[in-house]
Amino acid sequence: MTMNRELSWRNFDFLLLGAVVLASSFGTAMIRSAVAGNEILQPLISRQIYFALLGLVVIFAVASVDYRYWLALYRPIYFGIMLFLVSLSSLGQSAFGAQRWFQVGVLFLQPTEFAKIVAIIVLARYFEQARNQPKDLRWALGGFLWAFGLIFWILLQPNLSNVVVLTVIFMAMLWINGLDIKQVIWLAVGGLVLVALAFPFLEPYQQGRVLTFIFPDQNATYGATYNVQQALIAIGSGGIFGKGYGHGTQTQLRFLKVRHTDFIFSAVSEEFGMIGAVIVILTLAFIVWRCIRAAQKARDVSGSMIAFGVAILIFFQGAVNIGVNLNVVPVSGLPLPFISYGGSGLTALMLGIGLVESVVMRHKQMDF
Repeated sequence: MTMNRELSWRNFDFLLLGAVVLASSFGTAMIRSAVAGNEILQPLISRQIYFALLGLVVIFAVASVDYRYWLALYRPIYFGIMLFLVSLSSLGQSAFGAQRWFQVGVLFLQPTEFAKIVAIIVLARYFEQARNQPKDLRWALGGFLWAFGLIFWILLQPNLSNVVVLTVIFMAMLWINGLDIKQVIWLAVGGLVLVALAFPFLEPYQQGRVLTFIFPDQNATYGATYNVQQALIAIGSGGIFGKGYGHGTQTQLRFLKVRHTDFIFSAVSEEFGMIGAVIVILTLAFIVWRCIRAAQKARDVSGSMIAFGVAILIFFQGAVNIGVNLNVVPVSGLPLPFISYGGSGLTALMLGIGLVESVVMRHKQMDF
């Protein structure tokens, strides 16, 4: 038993951990610069540090437990997070027309962030149990029902951006598990039709974001237009080397709104230039690559799906956030993983990394 435990910790992916620590530390430093001079937002710096330290503890704690133990507890985990999502509609704090947070003292907890990790766990177990079934629409529908149990309550908040995240994770898992390309196309077409049919029922601010992106000149009254314009100015003014830490004019003079969350990539680009932005992208890409490598080395389907699901989560959220800052996708409100402010989001990602490390430590080969 002692020898196995030593071998497991020797397999711990310290390169992945190092990249996560680097990204989180840099993110905290950028949050400090973004909120400088704003006394109301100053406490966010210490909160982010606390959550980052808590996240490191979570990584080691979760990694020390065999990931198959969490899979065995899928029912209480699944229905537990569903209970939180249901309670959110009546007890949660609202923002931008949606119920998204529970307030606990001075902290705001977002169950939706943890629901994404729970969805990965539940879907990983489903695809493990159904690995020998025909890869047909019935097989796909079985996985969808598990995902929809969480998507439904998130949609009621309404939190459309995270509904999209969960849908992308589910579709990616379907594809990697062997869904026929024709069926993928049909599902994609059906998804687009549903989006078009659902548009009239979206909240006004959500419709505004989409219309502002498609017709920016005709919808200039929406705040998203101003935010994106300031983000592009910040990115462009940073040039190659940037204006220096704490010296970005758009950031420090507060022309750039929500600069510590949605548009922190623009703040990075302004103060550290294209070089800093590329380093951030490469760091996130390295984290995604280590997660994919863990998926390839996993000893079973469930371990592979856990690592792959976390990789998709980080990749998609990062790509969308950067795309918003570059005005290539509509404003979504998704944070930049490990960089943007958000205690629940950071802790949930650390939880996901802990699960990946658990998969790595128990992989089928010993030369990882």
